[in-house]
Amino acid sequence: MKEFKDFKSYNEYLGLNKPLDNDIDVGFYDPPNMLSKSEPISVDFYRISIKINLVNKTTPNREPITAVFFNSPNLVVPAGWDVEPTYSGMYLQLSKKFIEENRYLFKTYLDYGQHEALYLTNEEVDEIAAVFKLMMKYYESEKRNFNVLLSYVNVLVSLVEAYYKRQFSTDPKQYNHIVTDFQQSIIDYYNQPVSQLPNVQYFADKLGLTANYLGDIVKHFTQKSALENIHDYMIKRAKELLLENQKMNTTEVAYELGFEYPNYFSKFFKKQVNLTPKEFRLQAMGKN
Repeated sequence: MKEFKDFKSYNEYLGLNKPLDNDIDVGFYDPPNMLSKSEPISVDFYRISIKINLVNKTTPNREPITAVFFNSPNLVVPAGWDVEPTYSGMYLQLSKKFIEENRYLFKTYLDYGQHEALYLTNEEVDEIAAVFKLMMKYYESEKRNFNVLLSYVNVLVSLVEAYYKRQFSTDPKQYNHIVTDFQQSIIDYYNQPVSQLPNVQYFADKLGLTANYLGDIVKHFTQKSALENIHDYMIKRAKELLLENQKMNTTEVAYELGFEYPNYFSKFFKKQVNLTPKEFRLQAMGKN
């Protein structure tokens, strides 16, 4: 597998123009002069890639797609790619340093996986292309104005966020099953002996998704974060254990749910229910 630490080496590999800066790189694709087939790779920086009428030779129907793809540090493209050199598009590359210094501008989808693409309408392509044209103007000028450039980067990421919300809403069946599978996975987790508290990453791995992508879908359709959904079920399960197993004390319930420290469970329960586990049990039994 090939690994790339900087824009320069990656651009040379692909056949793209030499970057003008080490922290931000903007450009347009020129497929006839680019690498159309690659072995598995990984890059140590962030990429937003817009590809128009892309045909992947490895897909069964080989229908052209127009979408936004993302690469982030440590994300491996395990199959590489094999595409027809007939698409068009543009790309934005950002260093980890750039992201860290301007993290407030960026959204969770920068860490989405390759298979979690944003599919664009023709109107959305036109809007993004207009923003890229302005970005290129300030990127290629002799007196590069990074404040203006950063503003257009912010516009781009805001547009992508809006388009993702449109995509989630346009085909709810496709995403509702992800929410259902996630919620069922929480139930399945607690239908077996547990030794630790589950986190969002655990369920994302089970579903073959990135944690950010799963979290954004769950938040869009349930109006609660993925972690809040996990906590809601933990509280539901805790209440069941407290009421159905009168002989279990708070410590045993805590361990049953995967808490390492019973005191943490009691604080967590009190924060969620406004009662301690003992108070909840007594109230439910009519003994308060």
